[in-house]
Amino acid sequence: MKIPPPSSRPIGAQALGGRMDTPAAATPSAGPANTRSAQVALSPASRQLLALQDGASDIDLERVAAIRAAIASGQLQIDPGRIADTLIASARDLLK
Repeated sequence: MKIPPPSSRPIGAQALGGRMDTPAAATPSAGPANTRSAQVALSPASRQLLALQDGASDIDLERVAAIRAAIASGQLQIDPGRIADTLIASARDLLK
């Protein structure tokens, strides 16, 4: 199954009744008498999601450097039992 590439259209374009694929030259221009202003207020949840999009907190670079050094020196110890327990606990949480 092939997954199509994501659309470049904003998610809310159809819900607002606007067409995002119409060229700017083809849209009727609004003169000074037809000027409208819109105000949008973001919820706290949407502000939090926007803050997470910057990607700065995705990777702990210090932890990556420590693991890389441990691998290079041969001191990295992997505990398969701990990995399995964590995966099982994660699967149980998802099934709840």
